[in-house]
Amino acid sequence: MNATAVKPQVSFWQIWNMCFGFLGLQFGFALQNANVSRIFQTLGAKIDDIPILWIAAPLTGLLVQPIVGYYSDRTWNRLGRRRPYFLAGAILASLALIAMPRSPVLWMAAGLLWILDASINIAMEPFRAFVGDQLSEKQRPSGYLMQSFFIGVGSVVASMLPWIFARAGVSNVGTGTGEAAIPDTVRYSFEIGAVVLLIAILWTVFSTREYPPSELHGFSDATPESEGVDPGSAARARSRGLAWFSVGAVGAYLVWSLGLDQQLYLLAGGLAAWGLALVINGGSGGGSMFATLMRDIDNMPRRMRQLVPVQFFSWLSLFAMWIYTTPAVSRTHFGATDTVGQAYNDGANWGGVLFGAYNAFAALAAIVIPWMVRNVGVNASHCVNLLLGGVGLASFAVIRDPQWLLASMVGVGFAWASILSLPYALLAGSVPSRKMGVYMGIFNFFIVIPQLVAATVLGTALKHLLGGEPVYILVVGGVSFALAGALALRVK
Repeated sequence: MNATAVKPQVSFWQIWNMCFGFLGLQFGFALQNANVSRIFQTLGAKIDDIPILWIAAPLTGLLVQPIVGYYSDRTWNRLGRRRPYFLAGAILASLALIAMPRSPVLWMAAGLLWILDASINIAMEPFRAFVGDQLSEKQRPSGYLMQSFFIGVGSVVASMLPWIFARAGVSNVGTGTGEAAIPDTVRYSFEIGAVVLLIAILWTVFSTREYPPSELHGFSDATPESEGVDPGSAARARSRGLAWFSVGAVGAYLVWSLGLDQQLYLLAGGLAAWGLALVINGGSGGGSMFATLMRDIDNMPRRMRQLVPVQFFSWLSLFAMWIYTTPAVSRTHFGATDTVGQAYNDGANWGGVLFGAYNAFAALAAIVIPWMVRNVGVNASHCVNLLLGGVGLASFAVIRDPQWLLASMVGVGFAWASILSLPYALLAGSVPSRKMGVYMGIFNFFIVIPQLVAATVLGTALKHLLGGEPVYILVVGGVSFALAGALALRVK
């Protein structure tokens, strides 16, 4: 194939089909985000233990995303390159959705969160690479914004399902302990989610095609592997590894000696584990998966490096919102004093409505953002959208009428739509086609790492610095959004 061949433009409906599976993925993801804290609290979790119970999700993503990306870059069979992973992830996630609201004990719910998140990750990472593979650089923003649209639509319905069922007369209060403590509104919502997720993924799997690798790598936008790369310092991997390992070890010692919250051991352990990986890599070579992944991390494209802090602070805000919106709204706006009464369940349902609202606004924002990009550019558009999200999230602390929180969700919706599209459009144009999957997986490190930080630090901050009031965690999230917006302006 001619190395200067231009990737063909595709129609609106072809982009629709390749992104439709995201409707199902986000249906499952939204049910998880809006209801898992509720399930944990219903099964007896204390509010400051919720972040550590969420730890399964980021750890799973940290391990699964790059591995799936690595193998999907090297896969080609009857279903194609990325689509086998869509199908496998969809089947596993659907089964986990059915099982989670039937958990009789807390530890089982935490384990099923691990399985559910791993399954969604198996499908989600290849979807990002799939759009980068199939679309030209000119059409990639449209593809990622189409994903944002489907994410918004799926999340609106999924987040509001328990509230809709309650309005229809389905029981919104548990009838006993264990599995019976989880309301029917939640159980029925997860069952519908399993069906929607599987059908939507199957639609994309069987309505699209993929370029064979030989054809894909011949297009003019198949970025050479050397383009836009700042080589890392692999020769100093051991010394850097020892430094990171030492920081982690000292951190663990301080947690022990000062009697700090045990959740902080996870943060210290993560730093030590990264240091150990660098040390091992410094003494290894060849083409093993581990060595290849470490080399790819070391040689990230310049634009990807610049996007890292933007992603970190954006997703730190999102995880703060997902973990603490239910307890914040239930306590601050509905006056709940326990996790089994009507006030708590009404607040939790309204939290689901708010999650649905920001996703609805995100679907609308996905229509507006292309106009913003054409007029002020990608960077400025992303900055403005993140600032809107910061104002919306921080306003939870000053608004007392829960109805007015819908206005706060407008800003959050614009931030969410922007986060799901513009960074990926910037990234896809800077990485080689042969490594699209693995770099999308590595890029997701900087979604996962802030979740680890949220799971280990926010609970401690809530207990010791914020008086146990979860609404102030949402203010922290608002500040983090604003910082991410400022950093977006420096991406070249």
